[in-house]
Amino acid sequence: MDPLSTEDISCRLEAATLGTRQRLGRAEKYDYSRWAPPTEKPADGIDPREDVPWASNARKYEWKEDYGDVGPEDEELEKILFRNEFLNRVGVKFDNLQSIKVIVEAAEKPDPISRFADAGLHPIMEKNVALCGYQIPTPIQAYAIPTILQGHDLMAIAQTGSGKTAAYLIPVLSKLMGKAKKLAGPRPKFGEAFDPKVNAVRAEPLVLVIVPTRELACQIFDEARRLCYRSMLRPCVAYGGGPVSHQRMELQKGCDILIGTPGRLIDFMGQTHVLSLRRVRYTIVDEADELLNTDWETEFAQLLSGGDSNEDADHRYMMFSATFNKTCRQVAKKHLETGYVRIRVGRTGSSHANIEQRIIYAEDQTKMQCLYDLLLSMPPARTLIFVNTKVQADRLDDYLFNLGLPSTSIHSDRTQREREDAMSAFRTGKSPILIATGVSARGLDIKNVMHVVNFDLPSYDQGGIDEYVHRIGRTARIGNEGIATSLYNHGRNTDIARDLVKLLLENKQVVPDFLEELKPEGELVFDDDNSDVEEDIDETNVDADPQSTHSGPVEDAPELDEFSTPKQEADITAPTNSDFDW
Repeated sequence: MDPLSTEDISCRLEAATLGTRQRLGRAEKYDYSRWAPPTEKPADGIDPREDVPWASNARKYEWKEDYGDVGPEDEELEKILFRNEFLNRVGVKFDNLQSIKVIVEAAEKPDPISRFADAGLHPIMEKNVALCGYQIPTPIQAYAIPTILQGHDLMAIAQTGSGKTAAYLIPVLSKLMGKAKKLAGPRPKFGEAFDPKVNAVRAEPLVLVIVPTRELACQIFDEARRLCYRSMLRPCVAYGGGPVSHQRMELQKGCDILIGTPGRLIDFMGQTHVLSLRRVRYTIVDEADELLNTDWETEFAQLLSGGDSNEDADHRYMMFSATFNKTCRQVAKKHLETGYVRIRVGRTGSSHANIEQRIIYAEDQTKMQCLYDLLLSMPPARTLIFVNTKVQADRLDDYLFNLGLPSTSIHSDRTQREREDAMSAFRTGKSPILIATGVSARGLDIKNVMHVVNFDLPSYDQGGIDEYVHRIGRTARIGNEGIATSLYNHGRNTDIARDLVKLLLENKQVVPDFLEELKPEGELVFDDDNSDVEEDIDETNVDADPQSTHSGPVEDAPELDEFSTPKQEADITAPTNSDFDW
């Protein structure tokens, strides 16, 4: 190894001193055993599902026949659902989201809402929204909520951390709350005890939410538990790796909202006595670009068509993501009705100003040391580190752990028990450093993730600049601020360099000296696959709201004829990602 220069030694001493002072880099063995699953058999009479805290077994509001139209408050459950210190709250930079340009493409243009009270929500939903701490709709919520309430199919594209999950759950659940008794499937009649041999019913959900990863499924399930509070609607979640018997038992108690990953959903669909999609009225695809880019087209089509035989043929489809290239849009349009609404918040595939983006040059042989120095130089905070391979995730986890840093990791080769333990440790701050492959952390919304590190920048084959946007979007959620640091070198990252420079300039970030020569001259032109003009949509029905204040009608965009085409529209087939789990 080459001897360190005086400047290198000085920098490392300064970093180590700062890290020790702030107690992040203290060499202390971390007790991972506290998050290990119990090995003892549960005692007789104790529900085995409660002995191990699987995400699918999380407590939810259970409706009783004598409740009437509105269920009573449950103080203990309310505390669990809404007063959790680890829930993400609206940040002080929320106004930065409100100033983002919104474009609506539709034959019938929805009027945006400026307050949740203006949406005409069910009274219980209004109360649940308030309990969640939602005060002002984000741009995607302001437009998506009235669109869904009016009964349109929807393709929604909005920046990471902009409130997309609530944008579809709030209106869909609100519409069903007043009709649940009439529309819902069978419910078992049982008291305190549930015996699947006696009380089980077939799950016939009204809402199906399809997501690419297990962690995202659990996260949306938690949001559904909050928004279904005090209503008859019962949410369930189904994902690979978790115990099938536990998830089946929850379905057999009745299910109105089903969130799941494709593999496990297909498995349950094959058990016709367990699950039927004949009542489904709303099918929602979250992180749709990731699902539409995979090799699961047959199974995905099976899920999307599973509710086509519902009793009154009233079925709405919605697709949400932060990026949506041409290939994905073409697949999506096969399932959306002809007059679907398309909403775009900001430039498709862009990030937002609340994320401070930093690029550091690091050769491969010095990247680990560079990361260690970086962590020691930062104040203690939840830090999410992205790598491109599962092997690298394990190697980096071992490296940081052996240096005394409280790290953990997740990827698709880990057991579901290990993954849920790792996520719990990260959320609660027991292990404030999480190393993840890109897909495994897609869509995660975790409080106080102040720092995202791209140890490996995603190459074109791993999603390129779109994947970069999804990664850094794990920080600076719903108006909070955060930092995203990426380790770059010319040997591995030249294919993302030009797009990276454009993204930095678009968000008024510093372009490092070693990328200065890639700065474009004149106006920024984004030649990616996220066109701002749909190939076959009637552009005379496009609305653009550059201020996104939601206080009045949006301004008309310049009129284009049906043959208008964008200046640059790259026909690029989106890459698949092998690190995908169901």
